[in-house]
Amino acid sequence: GNELIIFLADQKEPYFKPRVKLPMKSLSVTITSVVPGDYDGDSQMDVLLTTQAQNLGRDELSVFIFWGHNQTLDLNHKTMLNKTFHDEPLVMDFNGDLIPDVFGVTSDSSKPQILIGGNLSWHAALETQSKMYIPHSHAFIDLNNDFTADLFLTTSPNSQNIQFETWVNKDGNFSKAGKSKEMPSGAKVVGQSVFADFDGDGQSEHLLPVCEDTTCQKSAIYLTKLGLDQWIPVLQDFRNKDTLWGFVPYQNDKSSAEISFPITLHIGDYNMDGYPDALAILKNTSGSNQQAFLLENVPCNNVSCKSVRRMFKVFWELSDLNQIKDAVVATFFDIYEDGILDIIVLSKGYSNKDFAIHTLKNNFEADAYFVKVIVLSGLCSNDCPRKITPFGVNQPGPYIMYTTVDANGYLKNGS
Repeated sequence: GNELIIFLADQKEPYFKPRVKLPMKSLSVTITSVVPGDYDGDSQMDVLLTTQAQNLGRDELSVFIFWGHNQTLDLNHKTMLNKTFHDEPLVMDFNGDLIPDVFGVTSDSSKPQILIGGNLSWHAALETQSKMYIPHSHAFIDLNNDFTADLFLTTSPNSQNIQFETWVNKDGNFSKAGKSKEMPSGAKVVGQSVFADFDGDGQSEHLLPVCEDTTCQKSAIYLTKLGLDQWIPVLQDFRNKDTLWGFVPYQNDKSSAEISFPITLHIGDYNMDGYPDALAILKNTSGSNQQAFLLENVPCNNVSCKSVRRMFKVFWELSDLNQIKDAVVATFFDIYEDGILDIIVLSKGYSNKDFAIHTLKNNFEADAYFVKVIVLSGLCSNDCPRKITPFGVNQPGPYIMYTTVDANGYLKNGS
């Protein structure tokens, strides 16, 4: 796409109204990702765009930051970074000043660089010899339960293997914790790492979708966490009656016009039982049908997942989800702002470049409550520039943990 449209949410229909339009056609670039954030610390939402020039390869991404001003953006009020990235960058708060920074490998260095938000200066990020894997699934998340976000990296010692590194954040300095973790043995295709409190103990676990062959005839989801040296399978059964389903392998073919997506799980608690569920795209291994499926987090019923007490089970019979053919992305989103997660699915349109957006309302009724948390940077409160309210700027890194009492009187952790 070469136009960015921002829809503002409303309580009345239509629930989303197009408010800001940024046509990028004149810059001859294709937008590859959009990351909102407050990159200069004025408590107004800015938007970072990664773009690919039409005459350059996928491994040369330019970054633009459009500066937010009174709830609008304009083409003249932008900064183009003076370095290009080999892969989509990670937005994180490297120096702990509550202004997001931009982390990634740039075209002029093999080591990761960090662009510090606010003064937009470049620095070497980590003393590491590791080569970053493309497409990465780095994360900025607390992995050792000290309420400070750490840095999780996907690295690639050679073309066949992927390793995972945890860099612990101690007083603003990142140091590597232990040795790199190998990918699950037997995995031939590795998807994007994702983090969720899978078993409800208040600590984030690392979930990894993989295939045990290059065409994804045999798929699985594994779980591990910091301090655990093994991978535990939490989903291996992808058979529905006579049909075997599997993940869709990522096609990293630079010459192909078709857009391919890495294997990605999108996490959310759709039934409000306190355990995170997931959405995944699966394809029929003996046909061409590809669709989105809900993976429900249920009590473990076999020996292999016994140690985590939970597992995923594919919800095969969701008729509205099954009607969307050629799905490529599925994610949770609370459309009605009522604490119940709905579903958004992106599917291929008539051509490879066209996509249709579908929304599914979650009509699940639960006797449950929800807590909405907004983390403010505190960089300004009632003294913000131009008297704007400093709400709604998404902040990378904050970690929230809570303890509740369930209906049976048992304490339950969540994060």
